[in-house]
Amino acid sequence: MAGSTPIAVTMAGSDSGGGAGIQADLKTFSALGVYGASVITALTAQNTRGVTGIHDVPPAFIAAQIDAVLSDLAVDAVKIGMLSRPEAILEVASGLKRHGMATVVLDPVMIAASGDRLLVPEAIETLRRDLMPQALLITPNLPEAAALLDAAPAEDLASVRAQAQLLLAMGPRAVLIKGGHGEGPDSIDVLLDEDGFLELSAPRIVTRNTHGTGCTLSSAITAGLAKGLPLREAVAAAKDYLTRALARSEELAIGQGHGPVHHFHAWW
Repeated sequence: MAGSTPIAVTMAGSDSGGGAGIQADLKTFSALGVYGASVITALTAQNTRGVTGIHDVPPAFIAAQIDAVLSDLAVDAVKIGMLSRPEAILEVASGLKRHGMATVVLDPVMIAASGDRLLVPEAIETLRRDLMPQALLITPNLPEAAALLDAAPAEDLASVRAQAQLLLAMGPRAVLIKGGHGEGPDSIDVLLDEDGFLELSAPRIVTRNTHGTGCTLSSAITAGLAKGLPLREAVAAAKDYLTRALARSEELAIGQGHGPVHHFHAWW
């Protein structure tokens, strides 16, 4: 690790409702014993029922935040979330190169749990070309994997594996396709890395409190990497953390729509 205190930075959008984005990432880092810093790429007017507005942070100010954080803090791992426009993607890609960041988890956030689109369509090609090759791991869900490949969503494990191979060929060192949008009693995530495939299964938890699940999983993986865990161990630990956070989410009474997972289930 770069320093005695594990440090992770999230580069993502702010969720004013507190359940996803920067807020979910920082809660996850804190719950898992990692110091969290942030680079805010967009502001959203958002709650558990949906997104009512997006205000993009100017690219030059995204760069200023990156330089401020990475020139001072000994950052062990980076999580990248919502980047709504090509200009923001290019600025983050440039900043990662400028500061030599290699431990990068990219969550290609495209659509909120409420169904609201968070990424303009023309940004997808920029994400593929300029950011995916810099990632240690990308963590798309089934619809996001399909969008990155201009394909239909995978409907069985064989199709998921095939899509993971196509995504790996785009340049990241590993791919995790999340099974939360799938069917059946178990939620199965498929990891493909240099050692081949690994399937991670957990009972599918029926709850409407699914806001921020993708953000939480990717930031939990980032926290594990920041603490020095190997990739497969970090992914398995993150899956366990998210499963527990989902299982305990009904203990929270937050909002009238898709509520958040319980990030601090071990403490509250």
